[in-house]
Amino acid sequence: MDEKKITKSITVNGDVGYVYSLWENFETFPTFMENIESVRDMGNGLTHWVMEGPLGIRLEWDAETTTKEPNKRIGWNSKDHDADVKTSGQVVFAELGNGKTEVTATVRYEPNKGGLAGDVVARLFGQPEARLETDLRNFKDFAEGRVDRLTGQES
Repeated sequence: MDEKKITKSITVNGDVGYVYSLWENFETFPTFMENIESVRDMGNGLTHWVMEGPLGIRLEWDAETTTKEPNKRIGWNSKDHDADVKTSGQVVFAELGNGKTEVTATVRYEPNKGGLAGDVVARLFGQPEARLETDLRNFKDFAEGRVDRLTGQES
């Protein structure tokens, strides 16, 4: 499977500082990203990601935060070139006024292995535009308080 690149935007009710602060806490991602099982902060800009796949298969990789401009942009790259998936991208935050922020996510990914792991990645990212749209909608619900930030359940 070749590298894929997807860009999607959503408007969130919340000032840019608040929205940025929620996004920069990667460990909360499992509450709004459907297939992310866990994200662990390893310090020094590194995080360890675990994604649930079909048939109980898990994909894991480490990512490095490469850009962090408060209230503007967060960028990343996967760190381990032998991981199940290579990923990179950025999220840009734009203050729209009236307490609204536009969040634009650009994601690039490429399965690093063929066989079963490659098939799992292909299935998980089979409709990447729809998946990113869903994750952004879930983030909007999370940021606007329609999802409990501790449990991930609808409020």
